[in-house]
Amino acid sequence: MWRVELTYKAQQDLANLDRPVRRHIIERLEWFAENFTSTQPSPLHADWKGFYKVRFSSWRVVYSFSTRDSCITVHYIDRRDKVYKRRL
Repeated sequence: MWRVELTYKAQQDLANLDRPVRRHIIERLEWFAENFTSTQPSPLHADWKGFYKVRFSSWRVVYSFSTRDSCITVHYIDRRDKVYKRRL
């Protein structure tokens, strides 16, 4: 089973969401961890090389993962139109 860890920035992103949206993202992250081996990672490019994205409605979660530790590290959670404008 894969586990999900949130960086400090991702924790802040999650805390700033409305309660229903936050609940939806958390539920989707739990599903994502349970089904990670059956999903296809969607790699990002250019400045975001080495990171991946997953789409939850109009929200994007930017993550990296370690197969050695079976760990998904969430770096950012934001709307699609804003997430890629952020600095790493």
